[in-house]
Amino acid sequence: MTAAAVLIAATQYSCNKTLNLKPLDQLSDASYWQTPNDFMLAANQFYTYQRTFTDVQQDNPHSDARSDFGGINAFSRGVNTASATDGIWNNNYINNGSLPTGAWSRIRVINYLLAKAAAYPNPADIKKYVAEAKFFRAYIYFDLLQLYGAVPLITKPLETTSPELMIPRTSRDSIVDFIVSDLNQAIPDLPLESANASVDKGRVTKGSAQAFLSRVALYEGTWQKFRSGTATRYNALLDLAISSSNAVIISNEYALFAPAVLGDSAQKYMFILENQKSNPAGIQKSANKEYIQANRYDQATRQIRFNVSHTGFPGFTRRGANLYLCNDGLPIEKSPLFQGYSTMASEFANRDNRMRYTMKKAGGYYWSGNNNWHINWDWSAPDLANADASPFKPYANSTSGYGGQKFVSERQVPDNEEGEDYPVIRYAEILLNYAEAVFERNGTITDADLDKSLNLVRNRVNKTMPKLSNAFVSTNGLDMRREIRRERTIELVGEGFRTDDLKRWHNAVGGPNLGGDDEDPLIGSNVMLQAVLGIKWAGTEFQTAWPSQSATSKYSSSNTFLDGALIIDGARSFSEKNYLLPIPTTQVQLNSNLSQNPNW
Repeated sequence: MTAAAVLIAATQYSCNKTLNLKPLDQLSDASYWQTPNDFMLAANQFYTYQRTFTDVQQDNPHSDARSDFGGINAFSRGVNTASATDGIWNNNYINNGSLPTGAWSRIRVINYLLAKAAAYPNPADIKKYVAEAKFFRAYIYFDLLQLYGAVPLITKPLETTSPELMIPRTSRDSIVDFIVSDLNQAIPDLPLESANASVDKGRVTKGSAQAFLSRVALYEGTWQKFRSGTATRYNALLDLAISSSNAVIISNEYALFAPAVLGDSAQKYMFILENQKSNPAGIQKSANKEYIQANRYDQATRQIRFNVSHTGFPGFTRRGANLYLCNDGLPIEKSPLFQGYSTMASEFANRDNRMRYTMKKAGGYYWSGNNNWHINWDWSAPDLANADASPFKPYANSTSGYGGQKFVSERQVPDNEEGEDYPVIRYAEILLNYAEAVFERNGTITDADLDKSLNLVRNRVNKTMPKLSNAFVSTNGLDMRREIRRERTIELVGEGFRTDDLKRWHNAVGGPNLGGDDEDPLIGSNVMLQAVLGIKWAGTEFQTAWPSQSATSKYSSSNTFLDGALIIDGARSFSEKNYLLPIPTTQVQLNSNLSQNPNW
């Protein structure tokens, strides 16, 4: 391909600090790449590559819907098949084995900027945009690694005759090392969040790269640990996860969102912050120091254009609901405070506050965008009269009987016009990354390390819940690994982590018995082979309130926490091969050196 033109879907930052995704015309290389502003405009396109609401609320690879928390789909059932094409592979790598004019892949666009940067006479002037390019190249390669494992490593823009189009897959270790290298190279040239000019808010920072490095290192360190990796390899990665997450923590650039005026409801309103009134205190996005990296939206300048509020969380299941602790810090199978399932709201009593702010409890009042909205945010009679179903019945739009309210706007906003930001990386994840990495590296974790990380997340909206400590675990016969994983799961539910976590822990099916979720006291091992269950119907208040479910199959078990629950999906066949997606068959046919993933 000649260098006559390059298509750059460049974006600019508007005065209200929100990305304005207005595409530019094709630009000639002869007149472009002449100023730092040219590189900035080119780098703006990379921000459209970030994960967003459609990735977690629809049936997509990182959605919780493909885990044990979802409904019925081919991927969670393990019956997906190898397809001829795959949009994710094509967008990130190459387009059906060729590079026709205009078919720009994401990696190619990034490599193109880096190639032009190498020839720029004043590299110091554009180092920030080079660092952004390396961050996003690492971001994309990590996505490929999670989905496909080893992939071809392309570090320069290819032509239709480039021999690299026919290279084999690069080893998994080499891909990880490349991701780590790109991030380490990016970190020194990125600004601190506090030093980012107001016009640049939303751009990648030093904290973004350090935080993402902790995600990568923890993922791969545990992937290797729970498979056949060497201790030297996975311990080095876990050390990196610890140091990079700790760098974010000690930077004091970020904090958990917990305005005193919102109390426990901060856990809810953080996810629907808009600069229009979106919470009873009128707090705006600028008060949120928890989002380290966000896909930024605004109703006036960049609407989400996806029905976030009415699509809602893809689904809750009995397993997800049962994971929430009672407010004495004990799991339901151990706590005397658990109230059972006899009424539609009894299982919510005396539980972790995150349960009622993430899920919908029968008897509560709920508002959701264009259908129902707060009249005056004072929970007065007019306000309650405009709520959803007043009181809401959780089975109205759910096959499981559980409803979710995460990301659901409560202000009056037309469908598809919500403007809350999507948390690509938030500080709570980094605190949890630190705790898990320390435990997996050492086999133990001190109370001091728990207090600087996990307990901050746990007690944000549970002020009276006992902290997780070694004494608490020992006294109550708990398992530290399981409790660390529990905190991660319930804090990050619906944000695109659960499916990937089950895969890296190797406990979806066939993994080692290590005392984590793979040995759940309620369902046993092989998580993805277990039936997906809904609310407990038989013998409860639901039996009268929801009679249409009388014909739905019910789970029969001697376990009182599962017996009588609706069976949402009892035909699961997840196997070892399903930990990775298949390479598109067309790509394998076009490149004889490109091997397929095992058993596909």
